Amino acid sequence: MKTTIHGVLLDVHGSGVLITGKSGVGKSETALDLITRGHRLITDDVVNIKLVAEKFLMGSGSELTKHKMEIRGLGIIDVCAIFGVGSIRNRKRIELVAKLEHWDSSKEYERLGLEEKTHCILGIDIPMVIIPVRPGRNIATIIEVATRNHRLRRMGAFTARELDEKLIDMSKNK
Repeated sequence: MKTTIHGVLLDVHGSGVLITGKSGVGKSETALDLITRGHRLITDDVVNIKLVAEKFLMGSGSELTKHKMEIRGLGIIDVCAIFGVGSIRNRKRIELVAKLEHWDSSKEYERLGLEEKTHCILGIDIPMVIIPVRPGRNIATIIEVATRNHRLRRMGAFTARELDEKLIDMSKNK
């Protein structure tokens, strides 16, 4: 099974991170910031996704736009030519979705990390974080930390859950 999604796919700290969100929210600019920090671009704008062995999703770009990005104000750039061959990959397993959305002051955003969200693609639930975007927030840093936190969770360390359990134990003992 295959599908195509509008977004950006990167290798961040060894994990495949799919950045999604509405047009103009800052997906490509965030990806460019991550590339300048040493992470690797798989594809910008059009992400081709294939279900592999009924278990995981592999993302890649099209041959036409391979290693290219559209940056508003600059136009189309060649990431490999500008940043070198170490800044790109041809495909990557998708392990985390980072959904960017414009900040909405009337919306309640996750603050503790207890709620685990997922995004379903081709019948596979991928862990997801929703990142509200507004001036002054460093979205690239937040995605780097979200990726590291996701890796910790895969290893069994759930910081928010552990803190919550300690607080409950403390309140019971008082």
